[in-house]
Amino acid sequence: MRCPFCSHEDSQVKDSRPSEDGAAIRRRRQCEACGARFTTFERVQLREVTIVKSDGRREPFERGKLERSIAIACRKRGLPPEKLDRLATGIQRQIETLGENEITSTRIGALVMEGLRGLDSVAYIRFASVYKDFAEAKDFEDFAGQVSEAGRG
Repeated sequence: MRCPFCSHEDSQVKDSRPSEDGAAIRRRRQCEACGARFTTFERVQLREVTIVKSDGRREPFERGKLERSIAIACRKRGLPPEKLDRLATGIQRQIETLGENEITSTRIGALVMEGLRGLDSVAYIRFASVYKDFAEAKDFEDFAGQVSEAGRG
């Protein structure tokens, strides 16, 4: 594992333990060159999945992008990081167990929307504003009204 501080190629594992939800291994490492300590996470990857973008481009699935999208939607909502990590892990598992080597970015967006709907209504609306490409304030109003009505029903 390359050191994030000095880019040295070798580091020594000082401690390993499962993460809180058991979906990853947390490793504390120390660089053999500069002595800096850092943490890495090791996760199971069931298969290589390619994302097909709306313009036809293809790129490998990156969990980090999924985590960032969820984090942006949930910013300042006071949700524990463990819940966001569980949501990302659940979506990743759904993607990997579909049995397909390719999935559209639209389908991933739908999975994120589905997960956020049950987690936080404000985060759900925030994500929807980007995913559904709201063009004006009326789009927000209409969507928020639908979410509010669904919450009462």
